[in-house]
Amino acid sequence: MVRYRRNFVPGGTFFFTVTLDDRESSALVDHVDTLRNAFRVTRAERSFTVDAIVILPDHLHVIMTLPDHDSDFSGRWRRIKSLFTHGLATSGVPVTRNHRGDFALWQRRFWEHTIRDDTDFERCADYIHYNPVKHGLVAAPADWPYSSLHRYVRAGVLPSDWGGAGEINGNFGERGN
Repeated sequence: MVRYRRNFVPGGTFFFTVTLDDRESSALVDHVDTLRNAFRVTRAERSFTVDAIVILPDHLHVIMTLPDHDSDFSGRWRRIKSLFTHGLATSGVPVTRNHRGDFALWQRRFWEHTIRDDTDFERCADYIHYNPVKHGLVAAPADWPYSSLHRYVRAGVLPSDWGGAGEINGNFGERGN
């Protein structure tokens, strides 16, 4: 078995892909307010910055920057996943359990990539913002409501028609497509 090693960089910026166990689920967009609350609570408890994000039905992509002298992104993801799962369960949404009795909503791992420089950041942010088009959910990135693209447009970083006539290549922790 390959030993996977994460790159823990205090104050680092990282690209993540986090996926539900059921790839046919739409729980993330069906319960986006619960997910947003999980991020909000976790950020209040242990600071981090969301530089870019897209929430899709069964997975999400995030560029996250940690505070100086802190490299614990795993703890933050554990907390976000836990808060979302418990938020669903306590609101009456059925959440299955595995053979050990643990909630089985999320895939156990997540994919992570350390952002190396501005070019790498831009490449990853472009991938995030174009992802709803890649998955056939919308015709243009601006049509997807659960994306930081709208924040980038409001800030003047990207034009409102960004990504309408091109393709962003790459496969960042996703299967297929």
